[in-house]
Order: sequence, then structure tokens, then C-alpha cells
Amino acid sequence: MKSHTSYLTFQTKNRKELVKITEDVKRVVEESGIREGLCLVSSMHLTASVIIQDDEEGLHKDIWEWLEKLAPYKEDYKHHAAGEDNGDAHLKNLATHLQVVVPVTNGKLDLGPWQEIFYAEFDGKRKKRVVIKVIGF
Repeated sequence: MKSHTSYLTFQTKNRKELVKITEDVKRVVEESGIREGLCLVSSMHLTASVIIQDDEEGLHKDIWEWLEKLAPYKEDYKHHAAGEDNGDAHLKNLATHLQVVVPVTNGKLDLGPWQEIFYAEFDGKRKKRVVIKVIGF
């Protein structure tokens, strides 16, 4: 079995932002030389997530509205007593998950017809990373 690791770095302009990273992940899979296996794509921060979704603007707006209802930005999170103001970002991460795993088949990501990989930032405007780990044969 082989493995290959690569990192993506982000510094979003906005506090909340979706960044499509499908092409970056495809490039890493191709660079890995792995033909059959799995590709893990994981945020290295607890205030961001990696998700697989449709690349449709209305759906993206729905996702943001839903997350804001689940974990609205507010000042009275207990976490803020530690000097942070991102309690909502941690909760949004819990709802959307830290990482995804995608099959690699014949040297390519095996995504469904509408599936795209996104980095979901909930507390941006500073440097953050995503790790991509491809394992297989």
C-alpha cells in the first residue's frame, strides 16, 4: 500500500465562505499515482469543514441559512469567555463534519454526477489548512 499527503492553504476574505476544491483534490489524486484506494480530505481547524454537495447557488444560500438557524452567531456562548468570538463556528463544524472520504477508482476521484468538494469556512480571514491523504495501490 502507498500513501501520499498534500496540503491546501486558505485565507478567505469573508468570515463565512464556501470554496470549491474539487479540482485541487483531483490534482493531488493524480499526483499520488494511486489507482485504487481512498482519498481523505480534512480540515485542520475546528471552525471549518469539508463537505460534498451540489455546486448550486440557491442550495448554498439554503445551507448558510440552515446553519445560522442551528448555530446563530451570538455573543453569549460560554466559549467566548476564553477570549474567542467563534462559538457558532465550532457548532457549525459539528453539524457539517470535519472531513470527507472519497473512493479512488482507476486513478480518479469516484464522485457522483453532481458531487463537488467544498471547504466550508465559518471563522475566516486568517490562514487555515486542509490535509489531503490518498492511500491505496
